[in-house]
Amino acid sequence: MDLLRQRILAEGKNLGRGILKIDSFLNHQIDALLMEAVGEEMARQFAGVRPSRILTAEVSGLIPAAMVGKALGNIPVVYARKHKPITMMEPVFIETAPSHTKGNEVSLMVSPEFIQAGDRILIVDDFLATGRTIDALCRIVQSAGAELVGIATVVEKTFEGGREALTSWGVPIYAAATIVDMSEGKIILA
Repeated sequence: MDLLRQRILAEGKNLGRGILKIDSFLNHQIDALLMEAVGEEMARQFAGVRPSRILTAEVSGLIPAAMVGKALGNIPVVYARKHKPITMMEPVFIETAPSHTKGNEVSLMVSPEFIQAGDRILIVDDFLATGRTIDALCRIVQSAGAELVGIATVVEKTFEGGREALTSWGVPIYAAATIVDMSEGKIILA
């Protein structure tokens, strides 16, 4: 997606240690038109696998996931919660993953009432870096007895090895923008 790549180069900040700050349009402030375009492209990429639900992790994956759900004909978007609200009844599907930006482990929880056997799940998230958060979401899909049909991310950082870590799931992986190098303060896109 050319528009996304242009925005990353114009507004993205390399904070070091592989952290890309794109808060001006995705992770703090949202450019709804840009995210709608990203969602439409992701939907085009995955329309053929006929997902019945989209799964993401709170918080930054919510907007892209919602845009994909809208573009696919308003299919439900489920998000893994990081804190269990009192309205979430036991049992829940729960997995943990390290947070790259927070520097600790986070729990990801999904209620079984929203992902079930027979569902066809497309995972959508903001970043694919090490792949550990997305892998935790894949394990939730597996625990639910649902079928994982694809993985889509807004930005992939290939130098962190996430795609390779996720290939064992055997599904297509799509990134709207791919960063191949962030060394020496640069942001190099594929």
